[in-house]
Amino acid sequence: MKDLKINAVVLFMLVAMLTSCDAQVNQPNIILIMTDDQGWFDAGFNGNEEILTPWSDSLAKSGVILSRFYSASAVCSPTRASVITGRNPLRMHIPYANDGHMLKDEVTIPEILKGVGYSTGHFGKWHLGTLTKKELDANRGGKAKFEHEFSIPSEHGYDTYFCSESKVPTYDPMIFPAKFGEGESKHYGWRAVENGDSTKAYGTAYWTGEDKKVKHNLEGDDSRIIMDRVLPFIEKSKEEQKPFFSTIWFHTPHLPVVSNKEHRDLYSKLDLQRQIYYGTITAMDEQLGRLWTQLGEMGIQEETIIFFCSDNGPERKTPGSAGDFRERKRSLYEGGVRVPAFAVWKGSIEGGRKVDFPMVTSDYLPTILDLLNMKHPDNRPIDGVSVLDALHGKTTERTKPIGFICRPSTSWVNNEYKLIKEKQNSEYELYNLLDDPYEKKNIIGEFPEVAKALEKELDAWIKSVEDSKEGADYESSTRF
Repeated sequence: MKDLKINAVVLFMLVAMLTSCDAQVNQPNIILIMTDDQGWFDAGFNGNEEILTPWSDSLAKSGVILSRFYSASAVCSPTRASVITGRNPLRMHIPYANDGHMLKDEVTIPEILKGVGYSTGHFGKWHLGTLTKKELDANRGGKAKFEHEFSIPSEHGYDTYFCSESKVPTYDPMIFPAKFGEGESKHYGWRAVENGDSTKAYGTAYWTGEDKKVKHNLEGDDSRIIMDRVLPFIEKSKEEQKPFFSTIWFHTPHLPVVSNKEHRDLYSKLDLQRQIYYGTITAMDEQLGRLWTQLGEMGIQEETIIFFCSDNGPERKTPGSAGDFRERKRSLYEGGVRVPAFAVWKGSIEGGRKVDFPMVTSDYLPTILDLLNMKHPDNRPIDGVSVLDALHGKTTERTKPIGFICRPSTSWVNNEYKLIKEKQNSEYELYNLLDDPYEKKNIIGEFPEVAKALEKELDAWIKSVEDSKEGADYESSTRF
């Protein structure tokens, strides 16, 4: 099965390269940055004046702020699956966090781009399968009952990776204090451990290959630790004169949040929870600046397109904020899936704009294919659409609705309306997101025909998703 899939992709790539020889398509470097549990309002470019995110703000304002950008799910693993496949995560049986893994029969962005000469690298959180079978690691790794969930980035098109299975502390990611101070906890977070404090192992690891566990440069800010691996990958790609594709999936600000004194002191007038939470976001923001500066020093800013977003809304009972949007992480109301996002491509996408076009993480794959004048290798259902014209301001309305499934909720979003059932046995609700983005007024009683039409579309889409989940998109049924 795996060989059939690889042969099909390789054949497609050969045909694509031969048919595009007359019109050499530029191959920009592509970076997909994702934060973890960062709320829509946890960024200065969306109006927050308390959190310090100067580099994010500068990049967003020099690029295009995506005001209506959605994560494909209200929790992280499913959203990550959508990023690299262009498909709703239920199609590959990844319904929730720590549930399912990336199937080998899925076609991913790095596989496609590797086939046309890109170097490919993944850095940070993975959360699309376990990374080891030989020792206990994080939530699932090394446990016999999860062996079938083993799925590492190199099986899905990545040449290079440096990643953890799931969450880690956002400072000194491999340890936690043996004793917590007032206002600290293993669940929420703590002040960074200082010299002389006793510690315990957190119980996870960073991996760079099968059974290749990292043992050096794992102290300090986690975002910096990740970026320390990204920059050499970029340098090597440039030395080899190859375009590169990279997914950089920061852990910040997923719990447990940990900040050092330098970053907490930036918020010294606030309570400890905010000092720690905001401090880790600012520390991550500095690494965005480090990345952008490096691209400038290498002379490749104009050759590089960067997309930035969060994987879902803010965690509950944290200072994280979705602003005025309703609800948070784990909910399909706007606050759970509308996330901070921007795109920047210096010299190619006109900056200084906000775009209200509805976009979703599943749009990345078709947008990249459009950018490179390529088509998908087969005819399986793709839930995303190319948003290239929207980024250039050439279109303002999305014609293909976005479907969401995050147990026990479902919703269907088009350019104007949102149909949502928050609980399995509850009634549908209808909102006009253009007039009522904060979902304060359920208008299903006023527009029953609109709701009925949307429900019919949603039912058909769910049937398609269920067919995919049963293996209908592959050469033969591949249910594990």
